[in-house]
Amino acid sequence: MIKYLLPILAAFALVATSAYAGCGKKAASIGKIEAYDAETKTVTLKVMRTSDAKEAAAKSAKLTLTPDTNVSGGDIEKLVGKQVSVVSEHGKVDHVIGLVAAGPKGAKKKKAE
Repeated sequence: MIKYLLPILAAFALVATSAYAGCGKKAASIGKIEAYDAETKTVTLKVMRTSDAKEAAAKSAKLTLTPDTNVSGGDIEKLVGKQVSVVSEHGKVDHVIGLVAAGPKGAKKKKAE
């Protein structure tokens, strides 16, 4: 009986620690960067859409940039006031992608002659 008890307890301990850590939960958000603080390396994002319930309820998120943060679409300072897509984990930014704004509905492209 004891030879079965030890592996079962070890399995429960492993499951409990990985569930507690919550590792791997990425939040994808789309919004506008309202502010960037270079001193603290934080961005304030006005959230339009997100997969994180806390950010959706708050309509705003304060996220921290890390040395591993990948910024596409220019420097982070140039993206202030622009629409971006942000992938973050536990309030730390993994990726920032600048989005291109679409033109007005019904607008047609001019043909080069």
